[in-house]
Amino acid sequence: MNTLKVGDKAPEFTSKDQDGNTISLSDYKGKKLIIFFYPKANTPGCTAQACNLNDNYTALKEEGYSILGVSADNEKAQSKFRNKFDFTYPLLADDDKSVINSFGVWGPKKFMGKVYDGIHRTTFIIDESGTIIKIIDKVKTKAHTAQILQQ
Repeated sequence: MNTLKVGDKAPEFTSKDQDGNTISLSDYKGKKLIIFFYPKANTPGCTAQACNLNDNYTALKEEGYSILGVSADNEKAQSKFRNKFDFTYPLLADDDKSVINSFGVWGPKKFMGKVYDGIHRTTFIIDESGTIIKIIDKVKTKAHTAQILQQ
């Protein structure tokens, strides 16, 4: 796994969102950005995390943040997930894992004694100049906004 650190420049990327729109990191130049990586749309932990951010979207926006969710799900799965919960932010359908790999969140995981490759639930906070200012790798899905806003 490629490990990014606080102080690193966020990797440039271009990917499609749930509606097939092209989104790039450069679209957020001059803005603060939260990019959260989650394993799979419509699963309990991912739903709790995404809903927590959506429920607190106004507070995050007041702090100047834009939000992007990213998983390896395809556009159709991301669209269903977004529409089901009425998310106010885009979800990247990174089914080729190019964004996931550039942020270094794909790698070995362990569940019930089995080791497999998957997405590590990780959130990156990026400042207006594209620099990573915070990384949350121990995400509390139901209290994620509080983790982001903590200094």
